[in-house]
Amino acid sequence: MADPDVPLIRLRGVTKTYGEGATAFQALKGVDVDIQAGDFVAVMGPSGSGKSTTMNILGCLDVPSGGEFLFKGIHVESLGRDQRALLRRKYLGFVFQGFNLLARTSALENVELPLLYRGDAKQARRDAAMAALDKVGLKKWWDHTPAELSGGQQQRVAIARAIVTHPDVLLADEPTGNLDSERSVEIMELLTDLNRNSNITVLMVTHEPEMAAFARTIIHFKDGLVERIEQGLAGAHA
Repeated sequence: MADPDVPLIRLRGVTKTYGEGATAFQALKGVDVDIQAGDFVAVMGPSGSGKSTTMNILGCLDVPSGGEFLFKGIHVESLGRDQRALLRRKYLGFVFQGFNLLARTSALENVELPLLYRGDAKQARRDAAMAALDKVGLKKWWDHTPAELSGGQQQRVAIARAIVTHPDVLLADEPTGNLDSERSVEIMELLTDLNRNSNITVLMVTHEPEMAAFARTIIHFKDGLVERIEQGLAGAHA
């Protein structure tokens, strides 16, 4: 059993530099962050603040130039590309601003994709994908293509695809960026439900304070550093 005193994610002195010499740009200048299992974290900051670079590192899509990145006590910064890919596949799910659904395939087939890549049997894929669609309230829409779904429904399909592998962490990059205010609230309520009832740790980048308010913890980035960490409304009411 995991030690409750050890955070799920720990960054210590994490730096990231792009380029070399006179053209080098230091995107992260020494980031320290602890994220506990079961938290709902909103990551905010202006363009160029380092928030997206940090999320790419947390998602094992990029590696730090320096410092430590521990996930479940494992030093991720020392893992090779294949090892990071295995960690990503086993523990992480991703949701993006653009829904990234395959246009000519059904909702069910879109949700099945991670399981297809993993090599799961056909019936097991179908059962798991249908259960994930049910969890996001779209079981009756399983045979509809993205063109037959609203923006909010498409994002729900994308979330179902992200959770079908039962990840420990869901990384969401501007998940409401392409939605109107009503659909945005629906998606945030869904993420809150998954966080509370499916024990999924949620890390979300957003520019919108109204969406960040759904989080328990809000991390503000500025100039490649964590400027401050505060409690969201959900944390205040917990």
